[in-house]
Amino acid sequence: MWLVIEEANGRLFDANNAINDISLQLGFKYQQHFTRLFKQKTGIKPNEFRNLN
Repeated sequence: MWLVIEEANGRLFDANNAINDISLQLGFKYQQHFTRLFKQKTGIKPNEFRNLN
């Protein structure tokens, strides 16, 4: 699962990529599942991660 998070981190740097699109590209059917997993593994939500970087 860490590989998915690493890939998501790279894609989140590009503000043109919507979080919903990133979650679909990574194989998640629902954005909520991606957001939940991302927060479990990193401690922050994807949009918070994007805002920090």
